[in-house]
Amino acid sequence: MDTKDTASQLIPEEFLALANDPASLTSRTAARFGVSPHSFINWRWQMKHQVMDAAQAAAVLQLKDTEERGFSELQKLFNAGITPYYMGLMLPKIDAGEADCPIRLQALPRVEELKDSLGVADPLSEVPHSPVREVVHVYPDRVAFCVAQLCPVYCRYCFRKRRDDEVGLHFNRTIIDNGINYIASNPAIRDVLITGGDAFMASDQALEQLVQRIRAIPHVEIIRFGTRTPVTLPYRVTEKLARMLAQYHPIYVNTHFNCAEEITPEAQQAVANLVNAGIPVGNQAVLLRGVNDSPERMMALCRGLLRIRARPYYVFHPHAVEGTEHLRVSVRRGIEVMKSLRGNITGLGIPTYALDTPSGKVPINHNYVLGHDGEDLILETIRGEIWREVGVFQ
Repeated sequence: MDTKDTASQLIPEEFLALANDPASLTSRTAARFGVSPHSFINWRWQMKHQVMDAAQAAAVLQLKDTEERGFSELQKLFNAGITPYYMGLMLPKIDAGEADCPIRLQALPRVEELKDSLGVADPLSEVPHSPVREVVHVYPDRVAFCVAQLCPVYCRYCFRKRRDDEVGLHFNRTIIDNGINYIASNPAIRDVLITGGDAFMASDQALEQLVQRIRAIPHVEIIRFGTRTPVTLPYRVTEKLARMLAQYHPIYVNTHFNCAEEITPEAQQAVANLVNAGIPVGNQAVLLRGVNDSPERMMALCRGLLRIRARPYYVFHPHAVEGTEHLRVSVRRGIEVMKSLRGNITGLGIPTYALDTPSGKVPINHNYVLGHDGEDLILETIRGEIWREVGVFQ
């Protein structure tokens, strides 16, 4: 990472109002960590003080036994790392009989991860689909370019857990050079998704150099970023970063809110910084047990996203990645949840429910088409009525 960032980069002015408000999440969580709010909004401070073990977590949360044991028993299986900001979203205490906190479910290790009858290391077969290291080429016209290894939070359901066993993947010069050479040599590639890990864990300078090189490839039309920083480290998504990226339009950002509890004033500011620079923001959620697997919780998420100008884009059925059996939901339940949105929220707020496979994403939908009678199409309406559309089935 570049160590020459100025103070204005490290303490973004657009977050100062939150830092100066003693009632804000920023100020309240900074107090729990014993640091000034102005230091707390320094994203480098956040990464330096990631919570990685049970002792650090127990200093700000009352841990359940399964969580405390999870830190110790899973440390060799998958990294634990949580920004202080994201720790601040967790309920500090869970009483017996209460529903678990959806933020804790996503980020705190727990011993349930040791039991999984179906989980595999690479559920999307990304490694066989990588013609050069860290470039995943499934669709003819696009690639996922995994340039980063670091993340603000290591989500317990991450389908790239396998990369924890490797080192030296974060903005590795050789990997980036080989990836760019591959993209440049394949004129069918029109769309590059920069992902990781989280690419926004690099400096503005490193990101700009990468985008410049990709934008210089004539056949690349759009560049996208996949990042969870607006959710887990919003102070990283500054106006300055957004203005820099906007110089290389068309740029798109897909982020990853899973529940309404993640939609905070801090997250709203991060999304606004991108959208105000003309960068469209889409959201890719994962259907997770106890997090968003009810009509009420999914509706709250989608409505909240629209309010902050992040378009609900995908809801992915959870991958069968190892250690996630306790978080998985049935497809039947997923269809029920997604069906509940239709007719009750604007179509702009209804994401595509999809199962990601090694061959690409497959939409999963309730089937409203019942059949046809001659040239008439017979449908079930969104209210459960039967409708005959005359003369359209030819």
